[in-house]
Amino acid sequence: MKTACKHIGIIMDGNGRWAKERGQKRSHGHEAGAAKVREITQFCSDRGIEYLTLYAFSTENWKRPALEVSFLMKLMTKYLKNELPLFIANNIRFETIGDLSLFSPALKKQIAITKEATSHHTGLTQVLALNYGSRDEIVRACNALREHNEPLTVELIEQHLDTSSFPPVDMIIRTGGDIRLSNFLLWQAAYAELFFTPTLWPDLSIDEFESILKTFAQRERRFGGLN
Repeated sequence: MKTACKHIGIIMDGNGRWAKERGQKRSHGHEAGAAKVREITQFCSDRGIEYLTLYAFSTENWKRPALEVSFLMKLMTKYLKNELPLFIANNIRFETIGDLSLFSPALKKQIAITKEATSHHTGLTQVLALNYGSRDEIVRACNALREHNEPLTVELIEQHLDTSSFPPVDMIIRTGGDIRLSNFLLWQAAYAELFFTPTLWPDLSIDEFESILKTFAQRERRFGGLN
């Protein structure tokens, strides 16, 4: 059956290559990527999308050079401070998935402030995947269930995933040209529609984003059943 899109996941790839093409530092690419997050978030809010989950920092990203990781931590803190007025003005709720325990006190504090300030909002929910990896998420969910003596079920595992309070992911978009999920929402992607574009994340236009949404609307989703 054809359904409206309620929950979009995006793998925001290509910031570094975008900067390299322009002879700039990778940090400039990440700043351009943050600006694109604002644009896409505003668009999704205006279009009535319910959930937007963005792959912002993976469990594997700690392997990057220490200076780049440090910059990303500061950028995320700055982003949350700067975007709070946008969230408030547009009734956007902010949430996260992933293990936040390894982040700096300053970043964790800003995350908590932003969540608290937007907790009563009823419009779009923007979800940042921070220190997130799907395999890590599933392991954490299973460890949380070890106290149960009953056999594991799909329903029990889903209740303990980071996304347990969110609706199913309808579609996942990856920018930057690679055709893989890179440990993003693996469980949740079971019946998600997948879209891959060579466009680097900072270059993703609203027109292309709208085109992807239109293609999604034309797809028939059977979830393993028949027409």
